[in-house]
Amino acid sequence: MPAPAQPPAPGHAPPPPAPTQAPQGPAQGHASQPQAQLYGWGGTGPTPPPSGGQVTGHVQLPPGGPVPLPAPPAEPGTGSATLAVLLIGPAGAGKTTVARLWAARRRVPTAHVSLDDVREWVCSGFADPQAGWNDHSEAQYRLARRTCGFAARNFLANGISCILDDAVFPDRPVVGLGGWKRHVGPGLLPVVLLPGLEVVLERNAARSGNRRLSDEEVARIHGRMAGWYGSGLPIIDNSTYDVETTARVLDDVLARSIASPPAW
Repeated sequence: MPAPAQPPAPGHAPPPPAPTQAPQGPAQGHASQPQAQLYGWGGTGPTPPPSGGQVTGHVQLPPGGPVPLPAPPAEPGTGSATLAVLLIGPAGAGKTTVARLWAARRRVPTAHVSLDDVREWVCSGFADPQAGWNDHSEAQYRLARRTCGFAARNFLANGISCILDDAVFPDRPVVGLGGWKRHVGPGLLPVVLLPGLEVVLERNAARSGNRRLSDEEVARIHGRMAGWYGSGLPIIDNSTYDVETTARVLDDVLARSIASPPAW
């Protein structure tokens, strides 16, 4: 039989009651709260770091204004200039391969974004333009272009150059330069990569999947791309160049574009 509790000694307060154990799991009344909400994914924003603490993983969002023209480099080629570049060309021109090599060979951080890759992020319900250009394929193209434009501005806001590639047509506003200028800004430097038709047909034949077009489609696109001649945009005929030479020529062309920007 337990001993009876002793009264507190005179002049002493009784001891405080023992704390009750906190319940495990979600708080009362929040049992149905989503798991993501409990882990801080519910849209309330990140917890600010302690005063004086170092912020890690911070990514500066792009400014609301359009990308301005870069300052001329102080060395040959594009040097260490932070650039936004749009490489234009038909299927088989080699623009994705050249863009990737040019980005990889620069001495400063440079990203490469291909519009075709971004379009194909849509897995279920992908609207392939080869099956016919319609409202769905146009909507997905516009969405991909807007996504690429935001990505370019985001990279630039964080000090990383960006080269984009796309088959932009000179005679079709929907897939023309206007959308790129709207989403990136006048500081975007467009360059056209346009080898001869025989070269484009040969390179297209080596492609696979939905990236490979029929010879008739390649010839039609190549013919429309010829409209860039006389447009004022710099054009590189890389029919006789290998990839490395083309990337070097591209860098020289971009350096001249910085010094004397094309009107577009």
